[in-house]
Amino acid sequence: MTLTIGVDIGGTKVAAGLVDASGHVLTTTRRSTPSRVASAVEDVVADVIRELAAGRDVRAVGIGAAGLVDASRSRVLFAPNLAWRDEPLRLGVQERVGLPVIVENDANAAAWAEAKFGAGRGESFVIMLTVGTGLGGGIVLNGQLYRGRLGIAAEIGHMILAPFGRPCGCGNRGCWECYASGTALVQEAQELASTAPATALRLLELAGGEARGITGACVTQAALEGDQAALQAFRAIGEWLGHGMASLAAVLDAGVFIIGGGVSEAGELLREPAMKIFEDQLTARSYRDVPDVRIAELGTTAGLIGAADLARYVD
Repeated sequence: MTLTIGVDIGGTKVAAGLVDASGHVLTTTRRSTPSRVASAVEDVVADVIRELAAGRDVRAVGIGAAGLVDASRSRVLFAPNLAWRDEPLRLGVQERVGLPVIVENDANAAAWAEAKFGAGRGESFVIMLTVGTGLGGGIVLNGQLYRGRLGIAAEIGHMILAPFGRPCGCGNRGCWECYASGTALVQEAQELASTAPATALRLLELAGGEARGITGACVTQAALEGDQAALQAFRAIGEWLGHGMASLAAVLDAGVFIIGGGVSEAGELLREPAMKIFEDQLTARSYRDVPDVRIAELGTTAGLIGAADLARYVD
């Protein structure tokens, strides 16, 4: 059995798993992300790798990191959650563990996993949207992960859908993730609860009576219980997803879109309005098959599964 290790580095935790060639996670471990100091994070990554590799024939390691990763899958050019700038992560971890290592953007890794083992299996042209605090994504074209000239393609959350719109953390205005993300969902719900509290009774109850106390979990629970403001917030986010997917379909001609990330746990509350707008705005709809829109299947393990599988192709 050929085994690889996948590591998913986040701002608060480092999750890792031992993965076989079929994408099955055999065992996992995790640690808290220790600090914003690169060497300390690399020490923790090395620690989880040693734990999982002990007594096992592990071929290679794949690391998924939230940030821009260079074309050689070696350096993290920019990682806002960890303050990494041109960090030689691959070399730092390889020297600690003595195994071949690759580094990949975490959303790319998740997209690869869903395309190969999850909701996109059997499809050659897949676009994944990771709807979490922000909006990330990954693109698989003709069975290959598309990374672009510099390795930093698929930062789809920063496509500008609303020129001169809401300010984005990237410094621009009107980025897609300002309207289709967990942050946008909470903002929408808070605005609705403030302006029309009679439609948000359950939502406000879950938030302790104050609109500013509304969280993403509150919105999901209230929507599942039929709260009108919460349902409207999901419709708004879903419709913005549909707008962006129609634009991506016009450029990339994908066969399937996969919606993942924490917000996707709401299922049809998010997928249904996204699909409706997507179908309405799809270019030349009468003359083409409509790409399917699916909810991701692999959950929080997608990133480490994808990273582990990509490590199988390390030189």
